[in-house]
Amino acid sequence: MWATVAMVAASLVSPAHATDYAGPLFDAHLHYNEEAWNGTTGPHPLRDVLDRIQRNGVRAVIANSRPNDGTRALAAARAQTQAAALTVVPFIRLYRNRADYDSWFRDESIYEMVQTEFARGTAAGPYRGIGEFHLYDSANANGPVARKLVQFAERNNLAVLAHVDDVAVDLLMAHAPQGGANLRLIWAHTGIGGPAAARVDELMRRYPRLMGELSYRPGLACEDGLLCPEWRVLLLKYPDRFLVGSDTWVNQRWLYYDDLMRGYRRWLGDLPADVARRVAWSNGAALFGLP
Repeated sequence: MWATVAMVAASLVSPAHATDYAGPLFDAHLHYNEEAWNGTTGPHPLRDVLDRIQRNGVRAVIANSRPNDGTRALAAARAQTQAAALTVVPFIRLYRNRADYDSWFRDESIYEMVQTEFARGTAAGPYRGIGEFHLYDSANANGPVARKLVQFAERNNLAVLAHVDDVAVDLLMAHAPQGGANLRLIWAHTGIGGPAAARVDELMRRYPRLMGELSYRPGLACEDGLLCPEWRVLLLKYPDRFLVGSDTWVNQRWLYYDDLMRGYRRWLGDLPADVARRVAWSNGAALFGLP
């Protein structure tokens, strides 16, 4: 009898946490903004940034910076990035300064800047996407420049990194030919304000190339830093559709870069090994044709 009770009790206890994920990481949301480096004299010069990236096993980054000089600096540091076994995937940021955050979607000079930057390219090769951009009011997804940039991105096979709510996802996708069926939209934070997992599921089903980036995602991790149940279900349902990122939008995020990556490794280690590898690395690598 007591043996039976013990067996039932044991079956109700959650299994012990698996070993943290130890494979490569793809940081799909990295900024090297002006205040971080300030032309190499800032608190986080290239050497500091690359050391932080390398010691955390990050093997590729989506670099998008305000202004784009920071991204070009990372792309131009070929000897250092090769020594760190790091691939820089450059994106065109829409912001020359902080004032652009609130008006880019109607500012024709932003559209012209993007075209000029795209033609210019980087030392690491052509730009592979545009963004991150913000839409604090989802209706601004219908701004004239927002429409043109979505179409420019799809025309040139560029991914789009968008910090928007779930309503704006639908609006942006509507601007793309074929209703967004071919637009590679990376949803920064998988939504402003944390739309419910059911709504994320709905959008993932509707848009086959929508990717969810998981930095700052409310409700993602629960007890002991492991995935909350509804997010575990989502990642298992869509193992090819999620990415991790640091979002180093302020210098403090560089100071905590190690902690951010350790947090990802913890909950990734609680997923099946093949799913963990996809979310951590393979999804980003496949998106940009990395080996």
